[in-house]
Amino acid sequence: MNFRINRQIRALKVRLIGPEGNQVGIVSIKEALAVADEAKLDLVEISPNAEPPVCKVIDYGKFRYDQTKREKESKKAQHQVKVKEIKVKPNIDEHDFLTKLKKARSFLEKGNKVKVACFFRGREMAFTELGEKVVLRMVEELGEVGGVESPPKMMGRSMIVVLAPLSMKKGR
Repeated sequence: MNFRINRQIRALKVRLIGPEGNQVGIVSIKEALAVADEAKLDLVEISPNAEPPVCKVIDYGKFRYDQTKREKESKKAQHQVKVKEIKVKPNIDEHDFLTKLKKARSFLEKGNKVKVACFFRGREMAFTELGEKVVLRMVEELGEVGGVESPPKMMGRSMIVVLAPLSMKKGR
């Protein structure tokens, strides 16, 4: 957010907050600039939409530094949800299925979405119900950590279902 400082402020009268954070009151822009010069600080327009605009006498460099620091801190606290993909085949072996199930479970527990895609090759397209059984079994096994966000649907030669984590708090 860009703040107007010192001579960039266009208002004729401003509500001034002094260098110690005390309310000075509504003064002309010239008086406010004089107070800022006397304190060897900057006059910063904090709330331009207020009537009259609110200006504060502060060190602008330090103010910008603190603001960017706060923004970085708030970004750090956010968790970006990613969509992880698990690929299976309709004739997947039991051990391979369990391995992919374990991986999908860990993704969901970390708070990520999981896209389970079952790919069909050649004659497998004639037996899509086998792939559907594998996908539905995966959904059923992951029921306690993730819920279906979009139901299983065919997209070309693959059947896709998206699972979303049930609670974000478990993964943290």
